[in-house]
Amino acid sequence: MLHALPLILVLLAAAVVVVVLCRLARLPPVLGYLIVGAAVGPHALGWVPDDQATRYVAEFGLVFLLFSVGLEFSLAKLNAMRRAVFGLGLAQVAVTAAAATLTVQIAGFGWQLGLVLGGALAMSSTAIVSKMLAERGELATPHGRDVMGILLFQDLAVVAFLIVIPSLNARGEALAIALGLAALKAFLALGVVLYAGRRPMRWWFSVVARQRSHELFMLNLLLVSLGLAALTEAAGLSLALGAFLAGMLIAETEFRYQVEEDIAPFRDVLLGLFFVTVGMSLDLRVVAENIGWVVALLVVPVAAKLALIVLLSRAFGSSLATALRTGLYLAQAGELALAMLALAVQSRILDGPIQQVVLAAMVLSMLAAPVVIQYIEPVVRRFTANDWLARAAQVTAIASQAMARQEHVIVCGYGRSGQNLARLLDVENIPFVALDNDPDRVREASGAGASVVYGDAGRRETLAAAGLAKARAVVITFADVPLALKIIHQVHRLRPDVPVVVRTLDDAELDRLLKAGATEVVPEVLEGSLMLAAHSLLLLGVPLNRVLARIRAIREERYSLFRGFFRGATDANDDADTLQPRLKSVLLTERAAAVGRTLGELELDRIVEVNAVRRLGVRSTRPSPDWTMEAGDVIVLLGRPENLAIAEARLLND
Repeated sequence: MLHALPLILVLLAAAVVVVVLCRLARLPPVLGYLIVGAAVGPHALGWVPDDQATRYVAEFGLVFLLFSVGLEFSLAKLNAMRRAVFGLGLAQVAVTAAAATLTVQIAGFGWQLGLVLGGALAMSSTAIVSKMLAERGELATPHGRDVMGILLFQDLAVVAFLIVIPSLNARGEALAIALGLAALKAFLALGVVLYAGRRPMRWWFSVVARQRSHELFMLNLLLVSLGLAALTEAAGLSLALGAFLAGMLIAETEFRYQVEEDIAPFRDVLLGLFFVTVGMSLDLRVVAENIGWVVALLVVPVAAKLALIVLLSRAFGSSLATALRTGLYLAQAGELALAMLALAVQSRILDGPIQQVVLAAMVLSMLAAPVVIQYIEPVVRRFTANDWLARAAQVTAIASQAMARQEHVIVCGYGRSGQNLARLLDVENIPFVALDNDPDRVREASGAGASVVYGDAGRRETLAAAGLAKARAVVITFADVPLALKIIHQVHRLRPDVPVVVRTLDDAELDRLLKAGATEVVPEVLEGSLMLAAHSLLLLGVPLNRVLARIRAIREERYSLFRGFFRGATDANDDADTLQPRLKSVLLTERAAAVGRTLGELELDRIVEVNAVRRLGVRSTRPSPDWTMEAGDVIVLLGRPENLAIAEARLLND
C-alpha cells in the first residue's frame, strides 16, 4: 500500500496518460478513467484500497454530475421538447425497465435485480452522444431532437432510480414501507425546494453577484450544491438528489450559464475519480472466466434496445431513417448506468460475477459507440430504401421552389439572421430560396408567403435542388462552424465559382473558414465592435466619408486591426477566448536579450505577429524586419498564448 502523496501522483499520472490516449483515439475520457481504475484497483495492482472512504470521496463526482444534469432542466426547455421527452423518452425508459424486470424474473432472479438492470440498460451516454451530435452538425435534425429529448428524460429518470435503489434490499412489507417512505421524502423535497426555494435562490444569488467577487460566487455555489446534497442525505435520501434539486433551482435563474462554467472543473475532476472507483470494482479474471456471458450481455441488450427505440420512434411518427439513426445513437450504455450499478452494489442488490459481467458489457458498449455512430449513414442507407423516396419528395419540393428562379441567393438557415437577410433581399428585388430544417418554422414562414422550404443544407442533393447551378451566392446565416464547413465543401464540389458568405460568432474560426473556401466571413463580435466604433467616431466629429472608408479598409483587411485583445481578469472564464489570438506587451529592459538586435534577427514572425513597437511614447505599427530594438521599447505581439510565451522568452532571455 502506498502512502497518500505517491498514491495521488500515481493516479494522476496514470489518468493523464490514459485519457490522452483515449482522446487521440477519439474515445470518451470516461473509458480512460475506467481503465485506470481497473489497473490500480484491488483486483489488479492493488495500489488503491476499495474502502468506504475512497467511495465517499468519489461520490462527490456523482453529486456534481447530477448538479449539472439539474441545470439542464429548465421548464421552458422541457415544455418545448415535451413530445420527445415525456413521450418517446418516457416510453423508452418504462418499456426497457419493464422488459428487463420480466426477463430477469423468468431467469429465476428477483424483480429488484431486474429493475436495477432494466434502469441501467435504459440509460445512454449523454457525454458521448451529445458530443458526437454536435461534431457531426446533427443537433437540429429530426433524429438529433429525438435523441436529445430521450437523453433528457433518461437524466430525469435516473434521479428516481437513485431514490428507489437504496430501498430495494428490504423484503416484504418492509420493502413497501421503505419505497413509500422514499417516495414521500422525495416528493416533499421536490415540493419544498422547487416551489418554496425559487425566489429565495434568485434573490440570494443576486445579492452574491452584486459583490462582483468571483471567489465569493464560487464559494456560494459550492455551499448551495453541497448544502442541499447534505440535507437530502440527512433525510435518508441520496447526495445526488440534493445536488439535482440545487441544479434545477439555479436553472430557473439568470445565473445558470455562469454556474455551469464555474462548476465544470470540480465536476470533471471528481467525476473522473468516481469512474476510477467504478473501474476498481472490475475484476478482469472474473470477466475472462465469463467472457461468453459478457458477449451475450453486450450483443443481446444492445440489439434489443436498438429495436425498441426504432419501434417506439416509428410509433411516435418518425420516418424509418430517423428512427434508425435515433436507435443507433442510443443503443449503448451510459455513465449514469455505471452510477446506478455502483449504488446497487453498495445496497447489496448486485454482487459477485453478475456485477462483473454487466459492468464489462456496458464498458464495451460505450467503447464501441463512437465507431457505430461514425458509420450510421451507410447502415441507414442499406435498410431504408423507402427513405430515399421521402428524400426524393423533399428534394422535389425544394426544386419546385427554385425552378423558376435565376441568379438567386440560397439562404442556409431561416432563423432571425436569415429572415432579416431575406427582407433586405426582397427590398432589393433579389430572388432567394431559404433552407431550414425546423419544420415548425418552415410551416409558419411558408404559410406567410416566404420562400422557405424544409431541407438540410449540408446535403449535396438539397443544394442541387435549391438551384445551386443557377445561384449568384450562398449565405450561411447560422453560427455552426462544423455544419458551415460541410456546406462549403458541398458547394465547392458542385459550384466552385459561387461566392459563400458565412456567419460566425467571433474571429476564432475566421482563418479556418476562409481556408475552407468561404468568400466572406462575418464575425458578429467584430462587426458589433466595428459598428460601435463607427457611431462613436461620427459623434466625435469624424467626417462620414472617412468613417466609411475606414470601415471598408478594415473589412478588406479581414479585420486585421481588430485581431487580438489584451486579456484581463474578467476574461478568465471565457472558454471561447482561448482559441483567439491575443495581444501582449513586452517591455525591453537594459538586460533584455533583444536590445541592439533587429526584429529580423529574432525571427519572431515565424511564431507571432509584431503588431506594433512603442518608443518614447510614439507608436509605430507593423515595424519592418530591420527595426533595431532599444532598452525601453514596448513590443506589442499578436498570437496564441503558447506562441506569445515563446516570443516573450526570446525577447527577454534568448
